[in-house]
Amino acid sequence: MKAITFISAILCLTLAVFGQGLQTPVSKNGALRVDKGEIVNKIGQPPQLRGISFSWSIWEGRKYYNPRVVDWLSKDFKVNIIRLAMAVQPDNGYLQQPDLQRKLITDQADEAIKNGIYVLIDWHDHNSNLHTQQAKLFFAEMARRYKGVPNVIYEIWNEPERVSWDTVKNYAVKVITEIRKYDKDNLIIVGSPHWDQDVDIAAANPITGFKNIAYSFHFYASDPNHQDGLRAKADKAIKMGLPLMITEWGVGESDGDGKFDLDKNSAWLKWVDQHKLSWTNWNLTDKKETTAVLLHGASTAGNWTSDNLTPAGNYIRNEIRKLNN
Repeated sequence: MKAITFISAILCLTLAVFGQGLQTPVSKNGALRVDKGEIVNKIGQPPQLRGISFSWSIWEGRKYYNPRVVDWLSKDFKVNIIRLAMAVQPDNGYLQQPDLQRKLITDQADEAIKNGIYVLIDWHDHNSNLHTQQAKLFFAEMARRYKGVPNVIYEIWNEPERVSWDTVKNYAVKVITEIRKYDKDNLIIVGSPHWDQDVDIAAANPITGFKNIAYSFHFYASDPNHQDGLRAKADKAIKMGLPLMITEWGVGESDGDGKFDLDKNSAWLKWVDQHKLSWTNWNLTDKKETTAVLLHGASTAGNWTSDNLTPAGNYIRNEIRKLNN
């Protein structure tokens, strides 16, 4: 326990030293919190963070889990947040290789902290209710390590599928309770049924008894099923006072591939900006798919030119640089 507390103190000191003479996203915004149905920064304003979600920490995306990539995203893409999508259930994920997966996540999280940006630690699982004990153990360890470090956000269930809100809520309360034993304040993001789309259902019966709890909302901008009707669900949830973060969205369709429709993407980004929501874009991989940021064979050390980026990658990089600037 003393060793973990020491690590937390060193990380805070690193952040403070790094930020001297240079305003980083975290030094600017401070610890995020929930207030009156919104995620806000230290002065009570929505931070409107924009960044990149790493892909599953297995398969093609795994090779980009290294600190040089985190540095490049911060320096060149100008991200102020990254999302680390730790694979849980598939082969070679956390259930089979917990030590390896944990190190992939903490190495990149520590580098994000050095860069003064925020980091979502994402339990990337569709069936988290079947792995509650493992999730509690993992997030307890993360909370002990990162308590008091304002950069870190816990995302405790990526995209519940066809389960009830009661199932998601019961799981979330158990994991949140475990996190709050060690980290009393850092922001926690909760999923909702139907791949983080049923936020209106969550809004009708939200989690109570804990502070700084927000909810993830996902969309794929070009998907014909993710248009006005989905925005209406989120509008309803926001009107009911549910604080949202878009922890995952893609330029293509919901399978990660399909069409890349610029008009639909523009409509979604306009909606996001109107609501002053933060987001991370899916996904940092060189897999051949519409939503991939990188072309096949792109360096695992960053230093990418536009020729190394897909149409999605160039579009997202330009949007992040423009909006975050």
